[in-house]
Order: sequence, then C-alpha cells, then structure tokens
Amino acid sequence: MATCVRKAPTMRIRLHGTSSEMTAALAALAKTFNIRYVSRRYPDRSPSTLERIYLDATPRKDVRP
Repeated sequence: MATCVRKAPTMRIRLHGTSSEMTAALAALAKTFNIRYVSRRYPDRSPSTLERIYLDATPRKDVRP
C-alpha cells in the first residue's frame, strides 16, 4: 500500500450545506485553521439546493485549544 508523505498535518474537510452556511463555516474554520485550498462549489442533484466544497486545512500555531 502506498503512503502519502505530507510536510504538515493536513486535514481534508468536506462542507455540505447552503451557500450561506458554507460561507459561515469557512469563516469559523479560518479562526482555528490555515485554509490551504478551497475547491469550487459542487451543486447537489436537483431538486436539492445544497452544495459541497472541499478544503485542505492545517492547524494554526497561534491558536491554543
């Protein structure tokens, strides 16, 4: 099995919801994580009005749990 070597501990996150929910979630996640990549929005099949986005994030060093 092949392994992936990463330079930083990266989390891959999928957000699923309305456009406004995802905008709010991204803002909240940016307070704790460095958002390194955000995909385009992928709409769900009709009649759903929900979308998905995918992001890569790393923990911020200036934030304590």
